[in-house]
Amino acid sequence: MDVYLGLLLLLLGAPGLASIRGQLSAGGCTFDDGPAACDYHQDLYDDFDWDHVSAQEPHYLPTEMPKGSYMIVDSSKHDPGEKARLQLPNMKENDTHCIDFNYLLFTQKRDNPGTLNIFVRVNKGPLANPIWNVTGATGKDWLRAELAVSTFWPNEYQVIFEAEASGGRGGYIAIDDIQVLSYPCDKSPHFLRLGDVEVNAGQNATFQCIATGREAVNNKLWLQRRNGEDIPVAQTKNINHRRFAATFKLREVTKADEDLYRCVTQSERGSGVSNFAQLIVREPPRPIAPPQLLGVGPTYLLIQLNANSIIGDGPIILKEVEYRMTTGTWTETHAVNAPTYKLWHLDPDTEYEIRVLLTRPGEGGTGQPGPPLITRTKCAEPMRTPKTVKIAEIQSRRIAVDWESLGYNITRCHTFNVTICYHYYKGHGMNKADCLDMDPKAPQHVVDHLPPYTNVSLKMILTNPEGRKESEETIIQTDEDVPGLVPFSSLKGTPFEDKIFLNWKEPTEPNGIITQYEVKYNSIRSFDPAVHVAGPPQTVTKLWNSTHHVFSQLHPGTTYQFLIRASTIKGFGPATAINVTTNISAPTLPDYEGIDASLNETATTITVLLKPAQAKGAPISAYQVVVEELHPHRTKRETIGMECYQVPVSYNSAGSGGSPYYYAAVLPPSNLPEAAPFTVGDNKTYQGFWNPPLAPRKGYNIYFQAVSSVEKETKTQCVRIATKGKGHFACLSVAVFGMLQWLFYVDRKQLGSVC
Repeated sequence: MDVYLGLLLLLLGAPGLASIRGQLSAGGCTFDDGPAACDYHQDLYDDFDWDHVSAQEPHYLPTEMPKGSYMIVDSSKHDPGEKARLQLPNMKENDTHCIDFNYLLFTQKRDNPGTLNIFVRVNKGPLANPIWNVTGATGKDWLRAELAVSTFWPNEYQVIFEAEASGGRGGYIAIDDIQVLSYPCDKSPHFLRLGDVEVNAGQNATFQCIATGREAVNNKLWLQRRNGEDIPVAQTKNINHRRFAATFKLREVTKADEDLYRCVTQSERGSGVSNFAQLIVREPPRPIAPPQLLGVGPTYLLIQLNANSIIGDGPIILKEVEYRMTTGTWTETHAVNAPTYKLWHLDPDTEYEIRVLLTRPGEGGTGQPGPPLITRTKCAEPMRTPKTVKIAEIQSRRIAVDWESLGYNITRCHTFNVTICYHYYKGHGMNKADCLDMDPKAPQHVVDHLPPYTNVSLKMILTNPEGRKESEETIIQTDEDVPGLVPFSSLKGTPFEDKIFLNWKEPTEPNGIITQYEVKYNSIRSFDPAVHVAGPPQTVTKLWNSTHHVFSQLHPGTTYQFLIRASTIKGFGPATAINVTTNISAPTLPDYEGIDASLNETATTITVLLKPAQAKGAPISAYQVVVEELHPHRTKRETIGMECYQVPVSYNSAGSGGSPYYYAAVLPPSNLPEAAPFTVGDNKTYQGFWNPPLAPRKGYNIYFQAVSSVEKETKTQCVRIATKGKGHFACLSVAVFGMLQWLFYVDRKQLGSVC
């Protein structure tokens, strides 16, 4: 190298040498005195060191190698991949400069001597990737390359030469004559200052590198990241004959892409490298907390944005509220310029999800929505009740009602009740009102347990937590039904011996218009064993307005059961039963021919024929023989239509009480199974009644009575069967008279004169 410099000095002379030296800057080195003299350092952490070859000292190099002083690596002495780095001093340039150097890669055989890499480290940062390299043999002559480094004060940079062994035999890598020149490179372009790029996460970042110099077709362009990644050029464009632009794009960057980047161009003649510019990736802001609910109504929600605490980067230039129904697919966004915001025109009783969006400057500056506030609007008052209440079915005791489907647009609430209320007045103080909850999903509801043939007022009520709507009343008359019972309390049976007069009233629940009454009756028992009670019932039909009926040709002393029921057009209702017993009749006595039934007569007796009576409604309970004294001043009793002697009076009671008659005998029915004679005055006692001798001089009527008696009813039939006249015998002697008086205790007045 010193030979070439000497020749150059001879050609230029002293003034020319002074001019070149004036343009050299610190950092260059000719290696005449070794690298240390130029403040160059071997890397302490590489695999081996560069060797210094001095022109004043012998060396082991092949004769084909250049003469002079330089730095060299014998790659054959090292394993493949081992590296040696020579570090230039840190430089701070405040103007355009250029670094050029000589290099060669020599081998005596056709092996690959290795690779020469050049790094430019900025501010003691990482090496990144080489900005220039050459691989393989280049010959035995020096080649020249230049570095256009565009790193300016106050930043510092350091150039590092790295030799990487390939394992070939006899291979050498050498550098020499490194110069730092204070003018632009001739062959390598210089980059203008590369500015920082700030983008929001998720967006594409674009670096545009503008270089001074002509773009060579074979030049390689890339964007180099400080961590070693290389990004290929996306587009190049000539701005004019002295400048061109290279565009680099990073797709959808994230925080992990945030780093320093620089532009690198490389050719065989050297390399240009720009300053490092920072890729700043901003994280779009996102609220930490969900919005806070301040107020709620049927159609609005008042919220506080809670946008002060965020994750990500500011500044915040836009606040938005994003909301949607939790069950819907649409989303709506409103810009907000206040800490609170009121969402209007919402649907009642609807759940909404509300989030806050924050935006910082730049494309893609809108962050992810913050945590959601999930809340629900209140119910609103129902719009109306169903428009029409359609009667689907009317029966006697139930009404089926149809109504239109109640959608949310009517109920304005997902929670609601549909109630049907009814009331009616049935008379007799019967007034009822009630409300029934209905199944809102069912299109029909039944109101039952209603009274038949009654005007029922219906209305529907739609309620939700916020209000209610009532429909107009609809009046429906229920259908007729069979009538209820004829009131038992209204039934009154008036009995006679052979008929019953029956009264009744209309059923308390007519359940319609009464069309007729039906009475069925039959005998169920009788006091008279001769009456047959097992016959079929008989039926009497009466008009709708009837309230009584006389049932004739009945048996005396017989209990009849009456079943009375009413009917409407729907049929007969249930029957009400009442039992009524006819009165018993007096027994029937046989006829006595000529009235006088006397068989024999003495002065004190008369014998008569007693014939059994015929029971009528009740069995004969007793026979009675009654004696009536004849008095001239007393009206003679008629045998026809006369009243019988109902009060039993004994002979002694008649005498003391002045009764015109006395019971001479009471005979049980068993004593008279058939006609038999009986002597009145036989001086015997029959069931407590004395039959005294008759007075010879007095007249008597003899009566025969038959008695039927059941429970509290007694009937008597009587007939005069004989008459005993006066004076049929001669006067008795005094002795006979005395005997009679002693025997019968008859005083003289009763017997009269004995003559």
